[in-house]
Amino acid sequence: MPSSHLQAFIDEFSGEEPVTVDPGQVLAMLHQLPDPRARRGVRHRFAHLLVIMLCSVLAGSKTLVEMAEWATDTARQQLEPWGIGTPHATTLARIFQRQDADRLDELASLWAQADIAPIAIAVDGKEVRGAKNGGQPRVHLLSGIDQDSGAVLAQVSVSHKTNEITCFSTLMDRIENLSGVVVTADALHTQVCHANYLNERGAYFILTVKGNQPTHLAKLEAIPWKRVPVRDKTTGTANGREIIRIVKCATLAEGIGFPHAVQAVQITRKSRTVGTKKWFIETVHAVTSIPTHKGTPAQIGAWVRGHWSIENGLHWRRDVTWNEDKSQVRTGHAPRVMATLRNIAITILKQLGHNNVAKATRKIRNYPEQALELIGFNAP
Repeated sequence: MPSSHLQAFIDEFSGEEPVTVDPGQVLAMLHQLPDPRARRGVRHRFAHLLVIMLCSVLAGSKTLVEMAEWATDTARQQLEPWGIGTPHATTLARIFQRQDADRLDELASLWAQADIAPIAIAVDGKEVRGAKNGGQPRVHLLSGIDQDSGAVLAQVSVSHKTNEITCFSTLMDRIENLSGVVVTADALHTQVCHANYLNERGAYFILTVKGNQPTHLAKLEAIPWKRVPVRDKTTGTANGREIIRIVKCATLAEGIGFPHAVQAVQITRKSRTVGTKKWFIETVHAVTSIPTHKGTPAQIGAWVRGHWSIENGLHWRRDVTWNEDKSQVRTGHAPRVMATLRNIAITILKQLGHNNVAKATRKIRNYPEQALELIGFNAP
């Protein structure tokens, strides 16, 4: 990052004390965002508002009012030395509504990838349900996260005139290096164009095959799975249920007509409530371009399980910790900007080793100086 740009950003802080911005942290990356306001009548510097936006979300603020209250009540003592005022919620609303959401997602993606070399990336979409209330267009976001760290590596908006399929390559274009990376996705993305794209980028895929691909599903089900040996079996208990997972992999010598698929995968999940005798059995099929010498059945099974990290680690956290689906923020780009700020907060906290993100935000709420340090805003 050019030092002159960063220095210009630092110069926006006109408090009594000097300030340094860690060039490796998210605040330094997001300084490239344009201020969407007209110059006339501006009372709060954009850099100051950016600090409040990032820190308040890290502190668990769910609404624009809570973000303004964080600056006014909780963090006033920490913000005043740098001349950071306390904006009204409507000021934040105008910033959010007019912000260049594409640029924000692009910068957040560059920052997240700076220190992460992903092995497996999970791709899935989520609709911000509350945003469509009151006659507003839907806000549907497609994201890719690092299965290992939980960091959100990329996010794009899915227009109400299209669907996730057409946005898949746009999302993956945001990830600079896919060579040797395993990409997992649900049955919606079991598409020939996706397989070809990932192969061209040097990536491997594991794609679930369900009823939306009846021909391929029939071919997978026709494989004599009873003669295929079990190569991986795991048992465990979660949420009061006993779970047994069995993974079988079969080499596709003649293929099934799906490009670049070299192995078929069958995963059988057996589960029952602890203390009961009735088992529920679910069988899922998938295709993968991972050759046998690159991934064992145990590894493939782990990557398939890891795919749910995007549902549990991202979507569920945004809903539960920040109450996203009940949010009343729905005008302009505001819902998408809020979602991206939550992605950044999750990425920061997961990188620090916090498995309980809600608990971490509560702690940060009580110690505002920690939030400032986490975004790279430090006193010398």
